[in-house]
Amino acid sequence: MVIQEQMSIQRKLEILSDAAKYDVACTSSGVDRKGNGSSMGNSVGCGICHTFSADGRCISLLKILYTNECIFDCKYCANRSSNDVVRASFTPEEVSELTMEFYRRNYIEGLFLSSGILVSPNHTMELILQALRLLREVHHFNGYIHCKAIPGADPELIELLGWYADRMSVNLELPTSESLKELAPHKSRKNILKPIRQIQLRRESNREFLGLPDKSITPKKIITGHEDGDIKEIITTKTGLVPYQRNSMIKRNYVPAGQSTQMIIGATKESDYQIMSVSEALYDNFNLKRVFYSAFMNVNQDSRLPVTTDGPPLLREHRLYQADWLLRFYGFQTKELLDENHPNFNVFLDPKCDWALRHLELFPVEVNKADYFTLLRVPGIGTNSAQRIVAARKSAVLGFHDLKRLGIVLKRAVYFITCNGMTMYPIKIEENFITRQLLALKDQLPLGIDKDITYRQLSLFDDASFQPEQRITLKLANI
Repeated sequence: MVIQEQMSIQRKLEILSDAAKYDVACTSSGVDRKGNGSSMGNSVGCGICHTFSADGRCISLLKILYTNECIFDCKYCANRSSNDVVRASFTPEEVSELTMEFYRRNYIEGLFLSSGILVSPNHTMELILQALRLLREVHHFNGYIHCKAIPGADPELIELLGWYADRMSVNLELPTSESLKELAPHKSRKNILKPIRQIQLRRESNREFLGLPDKSITPKKIITGHEDGDIKEIITTKTGLVPYQRNSMIKRNYVPAGQSTQMIIGATKESDYQIMSVSEALYDNFNLKRVFYSAFMNVNQDSRLPVTTDGPPLLREHRLYQADWLLRFYGFQTKELLDENHPNFNVFLDPKCDWALRHLELFPVEVNKADYFTLLRVPGIGTNSAQRIVAARKSAVLGFHDLKRLGIVLKRAVYFITCNGMTMYPIKIEENFITRQLLALKDQLPLGIDKDITYRQLSLFDDASFQPEQRITLKLANI
């Protein structure tokens, strides 16, 4: 471990923003432009990242770790305790000051705050809580805040943090408990799932209290023992903060943007079927907004880690994201896409095309008669284009020229649809023929997927129709 005394806040920012780049929720902007004296402002690369809102707006966030010191020695982590790297930690005042100064200069619209574990989970959470309290109550910052919850921390600290943050996340780290024991023996699946369940239950209780629509599956008992109905209850913590009354925070929803998690892909031997089964269980049982998949990068030399001579498995990560969209927006189930005899996705075809080719008995689909959910299963038709079809055919009989104007990707959909009982041109509904035609398309591999990429930009929000590469955008929006 390398320790430096009297470190400036600028140096801390450089270290802790660089250490945060491995979180797949967003990434650095890649811009480093200083002021030249003849213009206003500058664009310093460290700390600034970009993400996208649900309506497609690009949002800049200050993305940092509170500290890169950590008491754990996870084999896959660049900040593990056994690594000799320069260590730094912010203070709550520095985090709030940086956020406000970046915001005043119009560099950012929000904060993404993660952390290593300093001293203990409770100690780290208390420091993060103080930073968020300063932002919300002292500086009256009303921007977006995404904060990581530390597994193993006191439930009361997690409870308090949720009233200040817009989104919270607890990283699952690895798909199975067996992999966690192998590469991160200090962590346990039970400690990771406990705060995820706590946040879910508190959100459900809060929504019920505010009279908002219940989006959960089944109401559960509140773990922490606090009830939203008692809004005058005083909450105290071990942080030394001035206690606040619940009715001062109840105006904000509890974690209004929901919660997410992250899994590292390729560090262990789980199949795509196992990974997607875990994701499906998280969506169904914990009401998560997003599961992020992070292609494994071998940043440590450890015999228990796989050797990745070809770089991170980005194409596999991409297929998992495509399948994830099928689960969340297209009505698919994992068992439809994969099974024990077919445990991994086809790297040459996106999961939706692969599924369609294995179920040609369901095609072709007549676009003028098929219901919305049937249309969603056609390759090349996305959620927006399916809605446009359903709306447009109320006033007209659609032809192929109309479908193109509605945004359907005909170069994929043409093999699986008919208009007025006719295909666009004579087509053999035969697996080998259609497979050859689909593989001939130039956009099968995402742009830059085979490049030496170390980390990628993804959305923190619910709509991933806007991705950094145009071809990835087209695939995710229209699979």
